Amino acid sequence: MSVKGLRISGTALAVLGLLLMGLVYWLSFFWVATEASQGIAQRIFYVHVPSAWVSFLAFGIVALTSAMYLWLRDERLDRAALSAAEGGMVFATIMITTGPLWGKIAWGTYWTWEPRLTLTLLLWFIYLGYFMVRSSSENAERGKRFAAVVGILGAVNIPFIHLSVVWFRSLHPQPVVAKPDAPSLPGDMLTLLMMGLLSFTLVFAGVFLLRYALETLRDAADARERRATT
Repeated sequence: MSVKGLRISGTALAVLGLLLMGLVYWLSFFWVATEASQGIAQRIFYVHVPSAWVSFLAFGIVALTSAMYLWLRDERLDRAALSAAEGGMVFATIMITTGPLWGKIAWGTYWTWEPRLTLTLLLWFIYLGYFMVRSSSENAERGKRFAAVVGILGAVNIPFIHLSVVWFRSLHPQPVVAKPDAPSLPGDMLTLLMMGLLSFTLVFAGVFLLRYALETLRDAADARERRATT
């Protein structure tokens, strides 16, 4: 796909996702039932969970494209990994910001070093390290390779985050959607959550394509500059 096509597709997906997100949050206040124990504060759920899902999706893409980059040395794969990592960090930051806000209401404290929270914070720092490693080497190619390794290793943490509430005693509730039998959410809450997941995913996909297009133009400009100086 051309850069122009990436821009058009990215813009369309991002706008569609934002419109759907607006609908989700209108429905969260005026349609879906209020949770009995936490009240209106439970509506953070419709921000926290979709942002967590998208951050895990993005970091999974980073790991996959990084592994393929190490194998094929195709710069397009490195651009995809970088674009996904940036989007993942945005949504991971939303996740670790909304989580303590919800925790204060549900647990009476913003933070506790329980397994899922600790592993999630570790994930955030690993991908912060991805960018630091990438820019720390004077050799750009070496920095990309080192960052690719970090991107792969970071994604190994994701299954442990999901399973930590099953394996260990935890304040964090156990999964209510990704369960072996069936989701335990009421129908209206589950419907709204699925809409939230879709809207966040569309926004991420749009931003990913736009960021990839920008990185493609930047690489092309760098290549022209190198040719002009040789």
